[in-house]
Amino acid sequence: MIVVAGEALIDLVPQGRGALASLKPALGGGPYNTAVALGRLGSPTAFCSRVSLDAFGEALLDGLREAGVDVSAVQRGTEPTTLAVASIDDGGSAAYSFYVDGTADRLFTAPAALPSGTRAVSFGTCSLVLEPGASAYEELLRAAAAQGVFTALDPNIRAGLIPDADAYRARFKSWLPSVSLLKLSEEDALWLGGTPQEWLAAGPSAVVITHGGDGLSVFTRDGSALPVPGEKVDVVDTIGAGDTVNAALLHGLAAMDALSPAALAALRVDDWARLLRFAARAAAITCSRAGAEPPYAAEVGAL
Repeated sequence: MIVVAGEALIDLVPQGRGALASLKPALGGGPYNTAVALGRLGSPTAFCSRVSLDAFGEALLDGLREAGVDVSAVQRGTEPTTLAVASIDDGGSAAYSFYVDGTADRLFTAPAALPSGTRAVSFGTCSLVLEPGASAYEELLRAAAAQGVFTALDPNIRAGLIPDADAYRARFKSWLPSVSLLKLSEEDALWLGGTPQEWLAAGPSAVVITHGGDGLSVFTRDGSALPVPGEKVDVVDTIGAGDTVNAALLHGLAAMDALSPAALAALRVDDWARLLRFAARAAAITCSRAGAEPPYAAEVGAL
């Protein structure tokens, strides 16, 4: 079982150009997209979050169930669902503004225990920024690592939600001793500062950096660095592409029986090449269609 911990929200995606373009609601949130992508790839997956009792919250849970994701660890609340208004540039890249005050996912509390059979827990995005929930997710991250559970982190920076950049950067560094796999975009890496080598020295067994259409790279503690090119595709938008990479990496590592820091460190170059190519294929499919619509296993093919 792979547990994904973090927010579920509604993306409001513009249908056309201009400030007054109509907005279409879509299920989203980095952790939510990761959980759906894992479920579609066929990995046993559970979602750990706090979701509103409103109509958007019900739709979010229905989306998880349709992907085969276990929602028994989801907390519920009467507060509204978080909204993210997307803007899409000419290259298909998305930027967001958020409506987060008083929303349900901010009031997440750390569970007493993880679901039975948990092999890995994935964290990231807004849930590690917005208090008081951020401290609860951080507590869960540290507790899982202390129990020897594999942990994955994608900070997925949303700078507009971070009131004190230096404080967040310091907090990010404090998480690294509890992280097995760090994945981030090159834009996130530039914003955070530091290098893969510095982050590896602080805790993770591997760091994966995505480069948009140019592919992704992995850095490991033995000093290796392996780039893999992206898959060529006609990009509709990039919503959910990084979340699909998260899911593909975790799905592939589970298939390789490498969901432990030691097993991750022991992967060979050809193992990483196969895994990164799989993640690149999955992300390309997501980019080829509108919104966060990650692929099913049959669409991606074998690892």
